[in-house]
Amino acid sequence: MRVNITLACTETGDRNYITTKNKRKNPERLELSKYSPRLGKHTLHRETK
Repeated sequence: MRVNITLACTETGDRNYITTKNKRKNPERLELSKYSPRLGKHTLHRETK
């Protein structure tokens, strides 16, 4: 039931991280605060297709 997802930075649009999530428990899009190497600070990253 776990699927691979890609996390993209909301400010730069870079796809920096790959992770997994359980679609049954979290059907909505995942949002995490992660480090953006281009900006050099933590930014909001959202799940992309």
